[in-house]
Amino acid sequence: MDNSPLAEKLRPGSLDEFIGQEHILGKDKILRRIIESDRIIPMIFWGPPGSGKTTLAKIIANLSKSNFEYLAAVSSGVGDARKIIEKAKEEFRNTKKPTILFIDEIHRFNKSQQDLFLPYVEDGTVTLIGATTENPSFQVNAPLLSRARVFHFRELSEEQIGRLLDNAVKKINNDLQRYFPKVFLKNKAKVILLSGARDAIAKLCEGDSRDAYNALELAVISATIKNGQLKIDQKLAEESIQQKFIRYDKGADGHFDAISALHKSLRASQPDAALHYLARMIEAGEDPLYIVRRLTRFASEDIGLADSQALILATSVLDTVRFLGLPECSDAIAELVIYLSKAPKSRRVDEAYSAARSDVQNMRLDPIPLKIRNAPTKLMKDFGFGKNYKMYDKESLLPENLKGKRYWKND
Repeated sequence: MDNSPLAEKLRPGSLDEFIGQEHILGKDKILRRIIESDRIIPMIFWGPPGSGKTTLAKIIANLSKSNFEYLAAVSSGVGDARKIIEKAKEEFRNTKKPTILFIDEIHRFNKSQQDLFLPYVEDGTVTLIGATTENPSFQVNAPLLSRARVFHFRELSEEQIGRLLDNAVKKINNDLQRYFPKVFLKNKAKVILLSGARDAIAKLCEGDSRDAYNALELAVISATIKNGQLKIDQKLAEESIQQKFIRYDKGADGHFDAISALHKSLRASQPDAALHYLARMIEAGEDPLYIVRRLTRFASEDIGLADSQALILATSVLDTVRFLGLPECSDAIAELVIYLSKAPKSRRVDEAYSAARSDVQNMRLDPIPLKIRNAPTKLMKDFGFGKNYKMYDKESLLPENLKGKRYWKND
């Protein structure tokens, strides 16, 4: 344990020590009842880093009367999985003792690798608990997902991180040499986490308990002991957590959540919210061309003819982004976001085209009326192509089975 990171040393060993996820682990909540009754079912723990997924799995391992096997998808393969499954079969034959298989970062296994576990989950050879930071709807095989209950873990609040830090400092002070043998081997001191430092870590770690513990560990290592006290102030805490890291994976949920939030903020005509999500995407390294392409779509889909200038501005900003690039183009994108947010909204163009498209996809396509067909040859004219065509015809020019249909309902 001497070389283990502080986060590992401080990992809680019981439900009473576990902080966070009260929506599923609070008194009388379903997951707590499952764990306390030791009737473990196949489960998927889905949530952000540092929210307690692996910690809870290890608590289950401590409390359960089952065998517990740990498999890290990032460093394991099919061969490792087969060995665990064979061991689980043998254990059950000899002792009737079931095996819980915890797969950390299960989304790292591809679909064919995940298929390996399906028959053994189905026949009860192993009870699967998978942990993932990615949406299991997309990253876990549908048959495997249908046999497991998904529990959604949430980021820890600043208040919860604060409680974790308080508990951590208390444990450290009770056994200095266990947690920091190299710092306190010859020194006796008390760690004091000042309130400003506590608040800074709780704020900047963005709900990730591991980040909070890492910052505390670095602060203790780098602090100076004076008069028997090792004080961590706000400046040292901020230096320890370093530059704020914006979590954002271009190929995962954060990407889609952010663009969805931007889109919905524009629809709600809330420029402040829209600018926040724009900044969040740009500062995390999102491709500005992707953002403006989505904004261009918004201009035609959600504003349309209510303000036709919106589409013109959007295509102009698209050219600006190509010409300037980041960071110079950020103001142009912000200008477009503010304009789209404040512009009047109308989905009538999108609704009209969607209705027309639906009929084309789902209804019989009657022939195009002869009078509006192209007639470049005499033969075609003899067959009536283009006959009786009037430039400003008031009669419906729709196919016969759709005459009288209204897609555009402007008046």
